[in-house]
This record gives sequence, structure tokens and C-alpha cells, in this order.
Amino acid sequence: MTIQSALKNETRPQIERAGTADELIKRAQELAPALRERAAETISLRQPPEATRLDVKRTGIHRLFQPARFGGADAPFRAAVDVMRPLGEACGSSAWSIVQNISHNSMMCRWPEQAQEDVWLDDPSALLSGILIPNLGKARRVEGGYILSGRWPFVSGVSLADWAIFTAFTEGPNGEEEDRHFLVPKKDYTILDTWHAVGLRGSASHDVTLEEVFVPEHRTTTGETMRARAPLFEGEAINMRAPLYCMFGVYIGGTALGIAEGAVNIYLDQARTRISRVSGKAVIDFSTQHVKVAEALSCLRAARLLIYGACEQMTDILESDRLPTDEERARCRAEATFAGQLATRAVNVVWDAAGGGAIYERNPLSRYFTDMSAANRHITQNWDVSAISHGRTALGLPLDNPTL
Repeated sequence: MTIQSALKNETRPQIERAGTADELIKRAQELAPALRERAAETISLRQPPEATRLDVKRTGIHRLFQPARFGGADAPFRAAVDVMRPLGEACGSSAWSIVQNISHNSMMCRWPEQAQEDVWLDDPSALLSGILIPNLGKARRVEGGYILSGRWPFVSGVSLADWAIFTAFTEGPNGEEEDRHFLVPKKDYTILDTWHAVGLRGSASHDVTLEEVFVPEHRTTTGETMRARAPLFEGEAINMRAPLYCMFGVYIGGTALGIAEGAVNIYLDQARTRISRVSGKAVIDFSTQHVKVAEALSCLRAARLLIYGACEQMTDILESDRLPTDEERARCRAEATFAGQLATRAVNVVWDAAGGGAIYERNPLSRYFTDMSAANRHITQNWDVSAISHGRTALGLPLDNPTL
């Protein structure tokens, strides 16, 4: 049954609408205090608690880029940053899990419609996770689909997900090696309890294994499709035409920005009442602290300009009814990455200014510091990789990054 026939079938409930982009942003802001209150529990469990999973599904904040025909918001790119900033400010681990749901929902927009129906027709609020490292998996073609095996690390939020997307190499139609994505229900993969980390400790970024799992043809698609170098569906929304690998850096960068904003806000609150144990004087009167505060706040302002600028640039390109050039893809990724670098710098500045009291686990600033350190190690936040691609294409050299 297609989505169109299901919607006409009176025996089926109407597809639940997630809400508009503005409504989802407001819900994220309203959810943030609960995530902050659950931060310690999230770290202890090494995953967001069940209450958070239910809150995500209830609010629909992960459905920003879900197609409208499945009840999604078809939101603009900047809405993801607007959602992730308050969540990251509240709890980096929970935000890291949720941004995976948002990102992998956006991937589903470029899957065959039958696969979209498999995931969303009966549960429009289904949660998706995944990992896009093809060299850790192998797939071979069989009648009707593929047999997939592999072990992938860093599958963030997988403990809460209903489906996951895995990437593996397989043989293409002409015998060439191609990277292909595979959509797999939770019952078909095994989660290994491997996530014992110093940062983003509650993000459930465990390893996952698959052993000889059959994936039907319609639940697979190529990496080239995800890179969006040609239109996929007639009349699709702008967010569905974007080069998804490129935009992932924006969504991750927005999450990092939220973590940094949380760290700086905590530091400001502490600095206003902190008394130096050495001099007995109010820290708020130290000119060195004034310099640190100005630097951290300036980093945050610059990061916001970059991350929202990357969103607007991609929107303008796609609204002009064309696909981004390699140089524009590389620039978008570089701006998102540099925004993350500035966010990291802001956290490091206030961490250094906070003194010895910041190293205690009871001080929430320590959590933001380790969360940012972990977030900064995501491939989309690797400045060297992003800068090389940006610099090469700006000089007229071919793009060297296959993920863009």
C-alpha cells in the first residue's frame, strides 16, 4: 500500500502531523529544562533515559526534515540549528543522540518511497540512527537485495532507535566498488555495550554488528544518491535536494554551538559570585576575566554567523533551482566546521578561566568541557579535512572529499 492509498483508506488513522518548524523549535526550547535535569541520569545510564526517548517522539523534534506527506515539517536548514542549540545547551549527550535522529531522518528523504513507507507509514515518529563508514562493512548482491555483514563503531543513539542505516562497500552494476547505504530494523542488528567514553558519555554511541543480514533492494541506496548530484524526486522540498553529507556538518556544528553556549552561560553564572581562594577578592573584578569573557562571547557570535550563513547559502543555491558546485559544497562544510572550532575555543577559554574548581565532577562545567572535546572529534568537525577541501576547490583544484 502506498502512502497516498493509505491516506485515503478510512480504516487507517490519519498520519500524525509533527507540526511546523516554528512549533518544533518551541518544543525543543520547552524540552531543554527536562534534559538538563536528566543529565546526570543520562551519563549514568550511558544513554538518554526512556523518558527522553518518549519526549522526542512526543514532541516530534526529530521530524524536522521528514517529508510533509508523512507528517513531517519539511523545515528549512536553519531550523535544525535552532532546535539543536537549546538541546546542546541543556545536555550534550542527549542532544548528540537527537541530532542523529534528525540527520538520519533527512537521509530517508532520498530513499525509495517504499522504504520510507516501511519506516514511517505505521510509525511516523520512528527514531533512526546510523553510521556512514563503508569500509567497515561488506555486502553482496543476491536475488531481491543484499546480504550485509560488518561491525561499526560510534552508532550514536542506537539504543533508542527503531531503525538504523549502515554503509558498506559492494560491487556496482559494472563491477566497480561502490558505497551503498542499508536500512535495517532494530531486530536485525546487535548492539554491543562498548560506549565507555570520557565525553558525550550518555549518547549511547555503541558498536553495532550485523551477520549475514538480508536487506531488500528497496531498503538500499547508493552513496552517490546521498551526495545529491542530481535531482531525485519531482517537486521535492529544498531540504530533500541538499547534499546530505555536506549538511550533516551543519547539524553537528549547531549541536556543538549549543554545548558551547551552555558552557559559557554556566561560567558566567559562576564568575558573578566566585571568590578567589588565593586573594579573597571577587573574580568578577579581575580584568583578566573580562578578557576571557569577551573572547568566549566573541567566539560564540562568530560561530553563529558562520553556521547560519552556511544554512542561508545552501538555501539560496537550491532555491535558484540548481545544485551546489564542488566549491560551494566544500565552503559549506568548512564554515560549519570552523563554527565548531570557534565553539570549542569558547569552551576552552572559559574552562581555563574557571580555575581548579572546574575539575570536580560536581561542577557541570566539567561535563561541558568533556562533551565538547568529544564532539570536536567528529569527522565533520575535523578542520584539517574540511579546510583542505575548501582550499583546493577555491584554487580551482578538484574536490578530494568523496563525502561531499
